[in-house]
Amino acid sequence: MKAKYKHTNIIAKDWKRLVSFYEDVFGCTRKPPERHLSGQWIEKGTGVEDAHISGVHLGLPGYEKNGPTLEVFGYVHNEKKLPPAANREGFAHIAFEVEDVAAALVAVLEHGGGAVGEIVSHEVKGAGLLTFVYATDPEGNIIELQSWE
Repeated sequence: MKAKYKHTNIIAKDWKRLVSFYEDVFGCTRKPPERHLSGQWIEKGTGVEDAHISGVHLGLPGYEKNGPTLEVFGYVHNEKKLPPAANREGFAHIAFEVEDVAAALVAVLEHGGGAVGEIVSHEVKGAGLLTFVYATDPEGNIIELQSWE
């Protein structure tokens, strides 16, 4: 089987606010069209009864126009989630490589995100010096901010 990575999806309480966060902090760009999806086809495909989904795909920084995207959607009726934890089973975080981890953390906080850990630097054998910290977007999804030397 041949496969190609396409996108990662975040289900948001307020998809428009979350899209603005990723645009403002990381320079993600909207990839039209904005989507408003409903009907039997989306119910069957998602397994969600009476599914009504709205949102948009965001182009990720550092990729060409047809690169993978971050899909930020919201359902009319979202299920509540557990609080995020770095060691919770399943998808744990998304990561952005940045020039300055401390400055990126400040930007995250200024745009409504939160801090999870502390900025640390550590030599990773065979890979180089990693500086990173975990933070959250305004809805509590974990983001890793990292830089390598």
